[in-house]
Amino acid sequence: MSAQTLLNSLFQYKASVDDELLGALNALGAKAQSDEFRSALRVLNHAHLVDRIFAANLQRLDHSHAASWSSEAPALAQLSSDIRDTDRWYIDYTSRITPEEMEEVVDFTFTDGGRGRMSREEMLAHVVTHSGYHRGEVSRLLPAIESTAMRDVFTGYLHRTDPARRQ
Repeated sequence: MSAQTLLNSLFQYKASVDDELLGALNALGAKAQSDEFRSALRVLNHAHLVDRIFAANLQRLDHSHAASWSSEAPALAQLSSDIRDTDRWYIDYTSRITPEEMEEVVDFTFTDGGRGRMSREEMLAHVVTHSGYHRGEVSRLLPAIESTAMRDVFTGYLHRTDPARRQ
């Protein structure tokens, strides 16, 4: 399996578990007014901002973000739509990136003004691992969605999408 194929599969997995997590958050009802819920939205918004920042970096574009954290997050409906759009962008991007493009090193600027330099492959790996870390953090903040969090594993995704892999 090539790195491109693996990364595309990982971004499909990310989109799938993001969708499950967003659905679980949407189903919380009255619990959606808690401080923990608002904290969870801020964490998800941070992960999403980092996804958008690195999407710009991958394309050698400037981004408008002065920070990767915000004291207030958008409403769940808006954040969900934005996350799903960004997930689709990464799936499309990783479906067409070439091995040569993945190896290319890109210079960029962090939100604090510091300079950074990573290969596109490293950036993509960072986005996948960073978002997984923060999905786990959201699950710790909101025990009511624990059953959704328990499904957030790559092997589980592979078995759901290709049942023949599990014998």
